[in-house]
Amino acid sequence: MKEHVGVVIPARNEEQLIARCLASVRVAATAAGGRVTIVVVADACTDRSVELAQRFASESGTTAEWIVEAVDLENVGEARALGSRRAIDRGCSWLAHTDADSVVPPNWIREQRAISRAGIDVMIGTVRPDFADLSPAHVEKWRATHIPGRPNGHVHGANLGLSVQRYLDVGGFSPMPEHEDVDLVHRLRKAGAVFIASDRAEVMTSGRFDGRTAGGYAGHLRGIARELELS
Repeated sequence: MKEHVGVVIPARNEEQLIARCLASVRVAATAAGGRVTIVVVADACTDRSVELAQRFASESGTTAEWIVEAVDLENVGEARALGSRRAIDRGCSWLAHTDADSVVPPNWIREQRAISRAGIDVMIGTVRPDFADLSPAHVEKWRATHIPGRPNGHVHGANLGLSVQRYLDVGGFSPMPEHEDVDLVHRLRKAGAVFIASDRAEVMTSGRFDGRTAGGYAGHLRGIARELELS
């Protein structure tokens, strides 16, 4: 039996990018088949993110179940935890996390199902920035430090998968304004969860420097840009 996968997508003022994210998740859900529940948690959105997500869900044309919930938490850790609860309430056995500014590949859900069937508890997936957002020098720098087939094991909420049982065992996401993904993975490691780092379903995320949290991936990209300016 195929695992019932819950896809959790926190969003905050992502009206420019959320449609392409949801379109990519729809493709991945269709390619994977089986039961998929997609939960969009629109947190403290003041733009059209909720409207776009609801419209997309109603017109998606897939067999996946869609849930769009608008909240006012202003906290990505709480948003991920809420989305996870909604997926678990629907009977999901595996949680696949991404972000509303990201694009997942067609094999994203299928690959995570295979990982789960292999007895692995947690997938730490790779991400790459949207090269259209970066300078040629920045792209070259990124390529030099990311070798295909050799995932670096860095934790990204934009590409993280895990067993529901393991998630519940450690108490789920903490209510943190950022780095909630790193915190969860740290607790899972301490609890003895079985991990795999994989680049077989790499996610493309926004290459913007001004992110929705103070640090996060946007902060990482800003740091590389500063290094290039000083070199």
